This record gives sequence, structure tokens and C-alpha cells, in this order.
Amino acid sequence: MIRGVKGSLLAAVSLALVGCAASGSEAKSASDKPAAAEKPVKFDKDPYPSTYRPYGGRPTAVRGVTIFDGEGGRIDNGVVLFAGGKVEAVGGADTAIPADFDVIDGSGKFVTPGIIDIHSHLGDYPSPSVEAHSDGNEATSPTTPEVWSEHSVWPQDPGFSRALANGGVTALQVLPGSANLMGGRSITLKNVPSRTVQGMKFPGAPYGMKMACGENPKRVYGGKGRAPSTRMGNFAVNRATWQKAAAYKKKMDDGKAVDRDLAMETLAGVLAGEILVHNHCYRADEMALVIDMSKEFGYKVSTFHHAVESYKIADILAKEGICSAMWADWWGFKMEAYDSVNENIPLVYKAGACTIVHSDDANQIQRLNQEAAKARAAGRRMGIDVSDEQAWTWLSYNPAKALGIGDKTGSLKAGKMADVVLWNGNPFSAYTRPEKVWVDGALMFDAFDPKRRPVSDFELGQPGEGDVK
Repeated sequence: MIRGVKGSLLAAVSLALVGCAASGSEAKSASDKPAAAEKPVKFDKDPYPSTYRPYGGRPTAVRGVTIFDGEGGRIDNGVVLFAGGKVEAVGGADTAIPADFDVIDGSGKFVTPGIIDIHSHLGDYPSPSVEAHSDGNEATSPTTPEVWSEHSVWPQDPGFSRALANGGVTALQVLPGSANLMGGRSITLKNVPSRTVQGMKFPGAPYGMKMACGENPKRVYGGKGRAPSTRMGNFAVNRATWQKAAAYKKKMDDGKAVDRDLAMETLAGVLAGEILVHNHCYRADEMALVIDMSKEFGYKVSTFHHAVESYKIADILAKEGICSAMWADWWGFKMEAYDSVNENIPLVYKAGACTIVHSDDANQIQRLNQEAAKARAAGRRMGIDVSDEQAWTWLSYNPAKALGIGDKTGSLKAGKMADVVLWNGNPFSAYTRPEKVWVDGALMFDAFDPKRRPVSDFELGQPGEGDVK
């Protein structure tokens, strides 16, 4: 989503580099060799490390529930056990419950992994939505891979607690906006209250890099009388930037000294496979061109976002192992969003491609379960029978895989993070709400306990806000 343009500028950390080793065919004397201090400097890949620590939790058993395990499995009258922040066991009614576990009777209710929103701007475009809070687009150059979305995240955004309590969202990726061809680094967060963004930062999650094709970049920069102003201009600027990044990376790989370039560092990380590309792209033809460009320069697209025409090239996306993060029925608000169909998500699923439901919106993140239900219903109407438990993969395990955290969360498997939601009914019903939400086994929301309803610091003292009785 393209939002406001103005944002705060952050001071860059500089690091001086020194000369590289001499080379040549003839032998050199010891005095000709560079001193140890002259070797190329290796930069810290994460100078803003996660300080996240799970909140405290109690050993808990939820029994008598219908379980969607997040990977397409279902257990009726099941039991989920978690302790020490991890899932311990998931099984049927005969699963043994240790004597020291708190036991919750969930008869008639459902348990799922927490929802993971792969496309959010919470914190970068927080509520209230005013110009002073518009920090998601550094729209001063068509390529700004040097900016990091985490440096704009406001942890007090009330949207975080709304997503947790109303939507069962336990993790999310916060992306820069889509004004730029290369908008900067994204960050994956645990959805917990924190004083700092580092305290929310998902431990061990790789960085993402936001790209955008199509109407937004050419409109923003063409409107300023500069390139790109056309789709071919979009690709020309992209290719020139990737060419520069490839040359920068080669120098580093060859052990040569380089002047530190924060933009090139990010792109070199993409080319090395350490930073995952998340590409805003609507039209099928442009997605196909982006795939070709990625092969030209040696990087891989993790996920196409919005992707309203993914159904046209679902077989290609399946073959390439590229995910599509999609809306259930948003379309028509601009020309590149015009040729969508409500069956987009189930058609991509049927083709065997990685299928994800995303929000891109502070309100829609609170009802992603309903968005998935709409897509599933559209598929069933055209004869694509998607089970409830399979549809849940669109909300937890697939986004986790696309974010590079599928080994840690996204499904209810022994040893994974206990990111768990107890729903008061079938989560694909418009009448269902989260009853309890655990993040790493800590009870972060309880609909029946006012003390377990997180409230942003910003809301405290505001009339009608944060008033729990």
C-alpha cells in the first residue's frame, strides 16, 4: 500500500574501511604485504538485534477442542499441551495431561496456531492516522533499500493489541510502503507489548526487502518529472540497481575493500539469499517479468503481495516455489487491480502454489480468519473443495514459511513456539472471536479477564480508551 510520503530521517552508522591486499604476478617482500588492520572489514549483519524475551506463562492443557494444526491436519475432541513457551504435545482425547498443568475445557471450541500477517504496516502507519505518524514510505528516491522499516515502528500503536485481541494475530511482518521500486528492509515482529521495537523483534527471523512494481512507482516518480515514469522505466531502474549491487557483492566476496554503502549492503544480502524479497505486484505479466529479472541477477522472490492476477500464472508460481499473499475480494480500486476474481486464492491453492491471505490494513488484520473464509467459500462455489483445516494453512504455516520462520512457529507441533489461539467457535464464522491468545505460551489476551486485555500506553487516559471494567 502506498501511504504518506514524509517520514523521519535516521542517522546512519558509518564505519571506515581500509585498503585491500596487494595483488600481482611477481613475488612480494614481507614489507610489501598489508598489515592485518588493512584487511576488509566485515560488517555486523544485525546492528539492531532482537531483545525479545517471552512473557511468563504456565503449563497449560486445552482439551475437548477441534484442532487445526496449521499444516492441514485436524483433530476432533483433541488436546493441546504447552509449557516453557513451547508446544509439548498435540493429540486426541486420550493424550495424557500432566498433573501440574492448568486445564482448560474447550468443549465446542477450536484451537489453531496464531495467525501470521505477512503484510502489515502497523507501527509505521499507526493509529491515529495523521501526517505526523506517516513513516512508511521514504519517497525521496525510487530505490531506497538502505531504509529499515523497524526504524519507523512505534510500539505503542493501538493496532497491535487490536490485531491480537480481535484477530488472533501473534506475529506479523511490517513492510515499508510501495511508493518505491525498492522500499527498504522489512521486519518480523512478535505481537507483544514492548517499550522498543527490538523487544518485539522475532528472534532469528531473516530480514525481508520490500519491492514494488506497476503503477505506484511510475506514478510517484513520473509525477515528479523523473524516472521511472513507465513500466519499462521501472524495470530499467531496477536492473541498473541490481547490476550495481552485483558488482558491490563481488568485490566483497573477492575480499576487496569497499566504501560502506547501506543500500548495497541490503541488496548484497538479497543476492546472498540472506534477505527475502517481498514484491508488491498485481498483474500476472509483471510477476512473470520480475521472475525473469530475478533469474538474470541471481535472487529469488519469496512472495508476491496483493497479486490479484496470480490465478493466471499459478502453475508458474508453483513451479518457481513463490508464494502469493492475497486479499479475498479487494479489487478495482486502480487499473492494475481490475482483473481480479474472488476465486483467486482457491485457484492458486488448487495449482499447488503457496497460498497466503494477508491484510495490508489496520482493520482487516483484525479479521483475517473471515477473509480466508470468504476465499474458501468462493472456491467451493466453483467446485474447489477446500477443507477448513487446509484453509488454515493460508493464515499460519504458509506465511511462516514465506518469512523464513516456519521451523519456529506457524503450526502446532511439538517443540515449536506456543503461539496458540482458542476460538469460541469455528474460526471461519463471522460470529467467532478469540477467547484466549497465547504468545510463546504466555496468556496475552483473555476475553473473560480484564487484566489480560493489552492496552497501548498511548491509549491510557484517553476518553473511552483503555477503560476496562
